[in-house]
Amino acid sequence: MMRKPTKSVTGTIAKAMIFILLLSVLTTNFAILTLASSLNDAEAVNVSGSMRMQSYRLAHDMQANSPLYFLHVEQFERSLYSPSMKALQSWDVPEEITNDYYQLIIRWHELKEVLISEEREQYLILVADFVDRIDHFVLKLQEHSENKLIRLAWAGGLGLGGILIVAVYVVLFVRKQIVRPLGQLISASEQIQNRSFDVKVDVNSDNELGILGKAFKNMADDLGKLYRGLEGAVNEKTHKLQHANQSLQVLYKSSQELTATRISHENFRAILSYIHSVEGITAVELQVTEVEGSPWVASEGKFNGNSERIKPLQLDGEVLGELRYQIGLPCPDEKLIDNFVQILSRAVYYNKTQRQTEQLILMEERATIARELHDSLAQSLSYLKIQVTLLNRSLNKEIDTLGGSRSQGVLDDIREGLDNAYIQLRELLTTFRLSIKEGTFGEALTEMLNQLDGQTSATIKLDNQMSSLELGANEQVHILQLIREAVLNAIKHAKASFIQVSCIEEDNAVVTVKISDDGVGFDQTIEKLDHYGMSIMKERATRLNAEFSITSAENQGCEVQFTFQRTKEPLSERM
Repeated sequence: MMRKPTKSVTGTIAKAMIFILLLSVLTTNFAILTLASSLNDAEAVNVSGSMRMQSYRLAHDMQANSPLYFLHVEQFERSLYSPSMKALQSWDVPEEITNDYYQLIIRWHELKEVLISEEREQYLILVADFVDRIDHFVLKLQEHSENKLIRLAWAGGLGLGGILIVAVYVVLFVRKQIVRPLGQLISASEQIQNRSFDVKVDVNSDNELGILGKAFKNMADDLGKLYRGLEGAVNEKTHKLQHANQSLQVLYKSSQELTATRISHENFRAILSYIHSVEGITAVELQVTEVEGSPWVASEGKFNGNSERIKPLQLDGEVLGELRYQIGLPCPDEKLIDNFVQILSRAVYYNKTQRQTEQLILMEERATIARELHDSLAQSLSYLKIQVTLLNRSLNKEIDTLGGSRSQGVLDDIREGLDNAYIQLRELLTTFRLSIKEGTFGEALTEMLNQLDGQTSATIKLDNQMSSLELGANEQVHILQLIREAVLNAIKHAKASFIQVSCIEEDNAVVTVKISDDGVGFDQTIEKLDHYGMSIMKERATRLNAEFSITSAENQGCEVQFTFQRTKEPLSERM
């Protein structure tokens, strides 16, 4: 494909200037030549006019016999052959004038012969015709001079007109081809300076400015692309920095949750809300697993089954649960999610450790109370039982010797009271010595029921759907003791072959615990004076703010049930 030749603005302007220069030179030269030649014409007219006067002077000298006659003849001939008259033989003089000049010379020579002859009087007859010829010659010289001036005027007018036309053309050309494109380029440069790269340079010519305009527009387009690219890169970097800053803030706030005195389920929900606030996370769910019992589950957002991912919560090789999350666009940073997984893993681990620590502290306190009771009240009761036994023997001897005593009835009442007090104390000591070695409620409940299972031939079945994450240490102890007391009653008194323990937690944090058996049951209308386990269970249910109920009838088994609303925060110490 052949490239279209480029039109040059400077070339066009240069040609116009050269043309103007040529017109100026030609006009000036023509004027100078015309004026130079006109100078000879004026002299020739003057000389020709003097020749008329000299012709008449010769006629006068002839009549007056002037002594200057021959001198005047010579002067006439010098005038006829003067340089201005000889110049009439030049190429620029019309041929007609040149021929007339030659005719004058010839006629002069004819008249000269007459003037120097004896018949000079004939000159007076011929002089009139000769003067007419001279007049006619002078008239032609005047016309010739006038024609030169007219041609000079036309040449000057045409030259100036041509120069004016060319100058107007140059001005219009410059305005169209240079000024207007330059104005557009200046306007476009101001737009670019104002960061507006969508410029319009309407230069369709093929000259230098057209090429410059197209190159400028291409440059503006390229600058616009580069600027938008850089702006996009800056926005992307800014977005990444903002995202990183948000991630750091979220991680910092999540880490702050680990500094709480006691990590509770509220801390976990706060961390989940931070995770859900991360760009690209549409839903998140935390599941804390337990060896025994239902896992604790908390979530933020709604899952739709698309783009779900699961990451396990592990610490020191121990699986603590899993984090399930749903992603959208833009995709979140996996490293950030891994950091949240580590934070949640540590939070779950710390929660478990804190609960174990609380349980150990509580068990230590209860063991201390049990030792104090055993070392003080139990020893005193044992001593009193021994003294009552010795007193009973002494009274028996007195009865045998004296034949009866009223003190025997009183002694029997004292012995029965001491026995009952000792039984209650043993129940309290057994309760206080209950140990929870496992970290979760489910594990502790399973361990306790396994221990009780070894004391009976009955089958004990456990259905635990509770999570221990939100249970305080006192709550766990009270629930375990209630279950233990109910199971022990079924083992000792009900003669049951099957014992069912159910722990159910509803969505509104309502906990229901049932202990049922298929034993002999009992009549609830008959009060047993020596049955202290029932009163202890009611007391513990009261401490849990629970609704306690017993359903039983003879030969229809027994069901112990207590229901309570779990609090958001762990219960205070309830003894």
